[in-house]
Amino acid sequence: MAYEIPVTQARAEFADLINRVVYGEERVVVTRHGKPLVALVSAADLERLESLKAEEASEAAAVEECVIASVSALGSVSSAPGERANFGIVAKHEPPERR
Repeated sequence: MAYEIPVTQARAEFADLINRVVYGEERVVVTRHGKPLVALVSAADLERLESLKAEEASEAAAVEECVIASVSALGSVSSAPGERANFGIVAKHEPPERR
């Protein structure tokens, strides 16, 4: 659980908050009007968060590559008998009428 403190109080106690984070291994959430604004975390916590973010990005890229490879492997699909070979969607944008 993180320790919450209003931003006005955090300004006055900034040095103490840093000590709580570094030596007390706490996380501090600074709030404004009762809503979370920022969090103070140790450098080690930040490294872990960035590492997790990089892992998630790598996993997402791997999934994307797998999907692209799967779709590419399908190749071309011929139209059903009697259907036109080429078709498309046409959209026309008209600005709203001025009154």
